[in-house]
Amino acid sequence: MGRVHHLDVRHLPPPEPMERVLELLPQLRPGDLIRMYHRREPFPLYGLLADAGFRHRVLTPDHCPFEIRIWPAASPEPDPDDAER
Repeated sequence: MGRVHHLDVRHLPPPEPMERVLELLPQLRPGDLIRMYHRREPFPLYGLLADAGFRHRVLTPDHCPFEIRIWPAASPEPDPDDAER
């Protein structure tokens, strides 16, 4: 069971959302998950994540335009309900 990192960047101007998530990536351990809440889909981020050894999934929940879930590629996608807050 890993840890869920909530990262709300909806109010930040570019390039701060990208900078914030890239700063957080080295802290992730197997089983950890970033839940990034964004006002737009950050297409440039996806290639950087893959190159750095991370996977992602994009969701469009009711409470924000985009939720991007990010986790280490070496582990299966964590269930945020099973992880520590």
